[in-house]
Amino acid sequence: MIKSMTGYGMAKGSSDKLDITVEVRSVNNRYLDCSVRLPRVYTCLEDGIKARVQGAISRGKVDVYVTVDASRADDVAVAVNEPVADAYMAALEEIAAKYGIDNDITAVTLAKMPDVLTVTKTEADVQKLGEDMDGILAQALEDFNAMRRREGEKLRADIAARADEVERLVGLAEERSPQTVNEYRRRLEARLREVLESSTVDEARIVTEAALFADKTAVAEETVRLRSHLSQLRGMLDSGEPVGRKLDFLIQEFNREANTIGSKGNDVQMARIVVDLKSEIEKIREQIQNVE
Repeated sequence: MIKSMTGYGMAKGSSDKLDITVEVRSVNNRYLDCSVRLPRVYTCLEDGIKARVQGAISRGKVDVYVTVDASRADDVAVAVNEPVADAYMAALEEIAAKYGIDNDITAVTLAKMPDVLTVTKTEADVQKLGEDMDGILAQALEDFNAMRRREGEKLRADIAARADEVERLVGLAEERSPQTVNEYRRRLEARLREVLESSTVDEARIVTEAALFADKTAVAEETVRLRSHLSQLRGMLDSGEPVGRKLDFLIQEFNREANTIGSKGNDVQMARIVVDLKSEIEKIREQIQNVE
């Protein structure tokens, strides 16, 4: 089943008391271009995120947004600087003894003294965070790919329907080609009779001219190749692998054959068939630009 290059996926989870949200979105691009946006403190995890994305997506402009909410985390540690506290206590006791006053120091008073308490943030376990984030990213990518598969199925159905129309037009071109030769032969015979002013003309000359004309205007080679291309296209549409680039190349071959048929056809009806044929091929080409 083919996938669209455009999609969106999201997943949420946690690591310890960190709440993590991962969003993945993409638009069309010729190659895979992945950018990751996450808090600066966790930039060391960027390469792992890109590796996971590269394993799930073959091409497209992909943006990964990682949000880490630490509001629930107990990552603050308060410690007593005992040497400083001891020094303050000794100094206060000395003052009380020297001046004969009460030493009414309390824990709150001591804690307000400079540098008695130190506040530090505990380091997060980056390895565990990376593992948990990878699992959340995998869920987001699954959601993302599910959307791309749904869009891809719509693309496949549209391209397949247009391929059927191309095949119908190819059949019309095949039917029209010999009719064009017969009409040319009749016009040639009538013209020769008119020019020679005679009811009898050289049949061998007419046959020769008609054969030359048939050789120049025959489209059998092009229609056979177009049918072969159609078979390949249908096979690619049913493939489970990324085929966008192959389809892009194949549709160029469609255009090449259609242009050759147009250059060989020399009557209005064939020209109309070719115009419709090229129109359908162009619509397929536009849809293929969305295929991974």
